Amino acid sequence: MHNLSRILAVIDPTVEEQPAMHRAAWLAKHTDAELDLLVCYYNEYLSGDRLFDSPSLEKARNEVIGNHSAHLEEIAEPIRDDGVVVRTSAIWDHPLYEGIVRHAAATDADIVVKDTHHHSAMSRALLTNTDWNLLRTCPTPLWLVKPVPMAERPVLVAAIDPMNQHDKPAALDDEILQVSKLISGKVGGEVHAFHSYDPRIAVATATANAYIPVSLPFDEIEQQMHEDHQKRFREITSFHGIEDDKSHLVAGLTHEELPIIATKLEADVVVMGAVSRNRWKRLFIGATAERTLEHLPCDLLIVKPDWFQTPVDLDSPEAA
Repeated sequence: MHNLSRILAVIDPTVEEQPAMHRAAWLAKHTDAELDLLVCYYNEYLSGDRLFDSPSLEKARNEVIGNHSAHLEEIAEPIRDDGVVVRTSAIWDHPLYEGIVRHAAATDADIVVKDTHHHSAMSRALLTNTDWNLLRTCPTPLWLVKPVPMAERPVLVAAIDPMNQHDKPAALDDEILQVSKLISGKVGGEVHAFHSYDPRIAVATATANAYIPVSLPFDEIEQQMHEDHQKRFREITSFHGIEDDKSHLVAGLTHEELPIIATKLEADVVVMGAVSRNRWKRLFIGATAERTLEHLPCDLLIVKPDWFQTPVDLDSPEAA
């Protein structure tokens, strides 16, 4: 994402409070971007799937979508009064995450903003939740909003992996930092960089390499691994102009250490990368982002690499 001209905010028609809408409106105000408010709705009893479709069902669907459109126009007016260009869209599509992805692609959205809430471990494991599916399938940056206020000078934490573990391409770190700096520059915030490594994996990797004697003490192996990570970390942070006092290298697991540093820095947004190479790996890729989200005290912004192709069929809405 090299520009921010169109923001898509997903509206939940079943609740009154809309944190994603307020966050998206705030972002649009600071970036002079257009805001698209979206309700994606589906009801199997009105779909005609259970019975043959009929004019009465079609009329009922049109009435429901019309009501959602009218509601969107109502909540859009105060945002328009604040000087933001707002478009509204109520669509019939299913499943929800695919409808969001299709609409984002059709409207050339630069970023998708959506509320997120606590979810059970079972829903994560079964991938039944819209958030988890969007993490894997949304090709545009995905901003998951928690119902907490944004600071006047927001703090963004860019979580990178300069050692390119877990099959993550090196270019994704650059994209994470570029997106973080772009948003920070627009909203008057500051960017911190974060990287963590697991010493246990470092020791296992080091002892497996021929150039390191197996008899080398573990503390020396860990120190050498720390220096390797520190060197690569400093290379990319220096390239992107991140000062040393805003660069945080930590020994530990990302999903444990990142919430700690986010809390310490009073972060407003954590920016992470997620990769999904094919549907067979979809349970594993992006697992760090999923495990981290539940424990973060702030919003999470997920960035995909440029080459990412969504598995969602953009031309054939299932609910059509």
